[in-house]
Amino acid sequence: MKVSRLLQHYPNVRVDCDSRERGLPVTSSATGSAVTMHIGELAEKTGLSLRTIRHYDEVGLLKASARTEGGFRLYTQEDHSRLMVIRRMKPLGFSLDEMMALLKVIDTMQGGVAGSNNTSVRAELDAFVAEAVERRQKLQDQLAMADEFLELLRMQ
Repeated sequence: MKVSRLLQHYPNVRVDCDSRERGLPVTSSATGSAVTMHIGELAEKTGLSLRTIRHYDEVGLLKASARTEGGFRLYTQEDHSRLMVIRRMKPLGFSLDEMMALLKVIDTMQGGVAGSNNTSVRAELDAFVAEAVERRQKLQDQLAMADEFLELLRMQ
């Protein structure tokens, strides 16, 4: 659907100038409106490669919110925020399955999904927090060893 037709049906949708000029569709979600961006812009904003983002789409970790008539992936600000959570999990060594599980917990907690007040969901989130703290400590210990090693080299 063309931007002009979308704007007729969804008058509260915001469109940035670049999207309007390129004729990109704009999506409207239940929570309001969203300006979309192509995968290249998302990659630039997150520092992740196009290949990585496509892989996340293929495995279901981060699906594109929409596609252009030509089939190009379009992402929203919500998608960007979700991808930043994923990006922050990478250095801690979380697997794709662990990332999917945590995103499911986050979606449940934030979205008011049935069961979001469930103590088991809260316990899952607490377990992820504890795991992240433990993994962060391991990284910090490795960094301390690297600093010691550099100091030894400098003393030579």
